[in-house]
Amino acid sequence: MNQSILSSCRLCPRRCGADRTRETGRCGGGLLPRVARAALHFWEEPCLSGTRGSGAIFFSGCSLRCVYCQNYRISTGNFGQEVSIPRLAQIIRELEEQGAHNINLVSAAHYVPQILEAFSLYRPSIPVVYNSSGYESLETLRLLEGVVDIYLPDLKYVDPALSARYSAAPDYFERASQALLEMHRQVGESVLNREGIMTRGMIVRHLVLPGQEENTAQVLEWLAGHLPLTTYLSLMCQYTPAGLAAQFPEINRPLERREYRRAQARMRKLGFQNGFTQDPGSSGSQYIPPFNLEGVASKGGPHA
Repeated sequence: MNQSILSSCRLCPRRCGADRTRETGRCGGGLLPRVARAALHFWEEPCLSGTRGSGAIFFSGCSLRCVYCQNYRISTGNFGQEVSIPRLAQIIRELEEQGAHNINLVSAAHYVPQILEAFSLYRPSIPVVYNSSGYESLETLRLLEGVVDIYLPDLKYVDPALSARYSAAPDYFERASQALLEMHRQVGESVLNREGIMTRGMIVRHLVLPGQEENTAQVLEWLAGHLPLTTYLSLMCQYTPAGLAAQFPEINRPLERREYRRAQARMRKLGFQNGFTQDPGSSGSQYIPPFNLEGVASKGGPHA
């Protein structure tokens, strides 16, 4: 791996400049990738999880670190175990051998150079999914062209006041909107196989936040105006207070059914043709996997 790209890190929009060969960046990432779980995951959208599961690799740390993150233990707490590049390649192979429909790189932006090196050691024959907060650098995304088959980004906010308050990123929408357009340029229209499993394309996710219906409306309107209405959209209702949400009274409550129903109605009105919605009674906790280092260590040792 060319370590120069990590010696003054600019992989994400934070551009913190940390020398990750000696220290961790603002994201929590160091020289070696840190992984909290690598296992078949059945809670992604149906066209990703299918019947055999998505081969999800949950990377520790995050460049965004939302205060309400359901994966707070790994995103901000940085729970996980460092693995060597050969071990990461082996993890990819193992998930493929377990029958995964795809390799799902979850919150991987801060480890893109390491992931690319792992793929140089072993390239799976199944699609690669890049599962992202949307807060991405265009330069980093361009490194992934031809490697990623499916982009799975969030579009969380349009309002910079909200992204500053909840994610310390007033530039979130500026960065994420550019990132989504670049992702779509790379992979184009979505393609599904005969089993209904996506093999190429993009799914945009939006988590509806309590009390923030106007932000959701702005997100949906931007998507409808800038991406084809055939783009797959996943409107998520599983918000439940987590992480540091208790420090923000306005979001320290579950999402109400009526809030989600109104978001669904707006989605329909805008004419999205390929949408995923949820039961508004769903509990967010059911979507949180156990972060117990499953699939991380090899039988030959933690870094083999």
